[in-house]
Amino acid sequence: MNKPFTHLKAETTVNVREIVTPAGLRAWLVEDYAVPIVALEFATRGGGAQDPAGKAGLATMIAGLIDEGAGDLDDQAFQTALDEKAIELSFHAERDHLSGRMRTLSRNLDRAGELMQLAINAPRFDEGPFLRVREQMNARLRHEAHEPAHMAGAAWRAGVFAGHPYSQATEGELDTLAAIELADVRSHGRELITRAKIVIAVVGAIGPDRAATLIDQLFAGLPDKANHIDIEPAPFHGLGKREIIDLDVPQSTIRFGRPALSRKDPEYMASVVLAHVLGGGTGLSSRLFREVREKRGLAYSVSASVATFEHAAYLYGGTTTKNERAYESLEVIQGEILDLAHGNVTEAELDKGRKYLIGSYPLRFDTSTKIASQLVHIQLDGFGVEWLSERNRLIAAVSMADAKRVAERLFGDGALSVTMVGRPVAG
Repeated sequence: MNKPFTHLKAETTVNVREIVTPAGLRAWLVEDYAVPIVALEFATRGGGAQDPAGKAGLATMIAGLIDEGAGDLDDQAFQTALDEKAIELSFHAERDHLSGRMRTLSRNLDRAGELMQLAINAPRFDEGPFLRVREQMNARLRHEAHEPAHMAGAAWRAGVFAGHPYSQATEGELDTLAAIELADVRSHGRELITRAKIVIAVVGAIGPDRAATLIDQLFAGLPDKANHIDIEPAPFHGLGKREIIDLDVPQSTIRFGRPALSRKDPEYMASVVLAHVLGGGTGLSSRLFREVREKRGLAYSVSASVATFEHAAYLYGGTTTKNERAYESLEVIQGEILDLAHGNVTEAELDKGRKYLIGSYPLRFDTSTKIASQLVHIQLDGFGVEWLSERNRLIAAVSMADAKRVAERLFGDGALSVTMVGRPVAG
């Protein structure tokens, strides 16, 4: 039934087996009998980027409704069935994919599989839960409407990705949620979860034969093709521009960014190390923390990192500071980016960055749920099981010559797309 397993014991001490089910579905399995718990996570391509124009938030709404009644169980009966066996079941829509997660005691695995199978294959999408979930989403949006960090991030994204599906808010807007009808949920909901390019991870007290049976139970009956719109690479707009959103608050919230290397670029991991040197980690390990907070006391926190999606990659960061010092903060940030762009990175900075990224990696694998999530995301990124050890090897191999070369690619001329929310005062 199963092809030979691929064994791997990486620095994370995770032993991964690749299994193939009788229905031809592939999955990654980690057997761990330390506690009698099984965690399963899956993801299918699509997500918020597939939301129809004018109906942003549809995928998020569908994800919130999948476990609100399925088969012959209405929303209350379904949730009661989960509670009776302490089964955790949830679904989430991200920008490029929709994911589902199940966690259960081993002795309740049969019932958990039954309920998850119903949710995935026969969601009810009843009117009552639809109205309730939509109002919950509206309430969250109303709460965030005048929250500076949310405003800054949303405006930055909308400007940078203008005209592209990535410009839409995955959680939607008040007007787009109002435009979504129950018929949209029912038609689109049946298209979001398919076998096409599905990735699966199972972790816990379960063997390969039982895992294969469970996977086929859940997914073998799904459509094998996805009716998705084609999404082009996202252009990066507004480089060098500053947008100011007036808000009567004592502090300015700043979001900034520029294009970055894609995760498939041979020098991607070097760019991750450099982004960490600039604004990652904690304490004195980053340039921005040291220069913005420690030396000048401009802000309590400041950060920057590389974000990658299927159709875009960018350096993204932010801080919050007094209106009177907003422009000074931005000048310091841009100055550090330019300094790194010119190759002025020290061996000590590079060494700290490598050690932090390598040393913190096992923390992503300290629970069964975390392990399943990481294995799913590695597959979504297009990597094989070997990435569990290859990732740290590539980070350790970043040399000073690599750093200087990639810094020029990543930081360029230092130009940024900037959004500021508040009332920044020019000096």
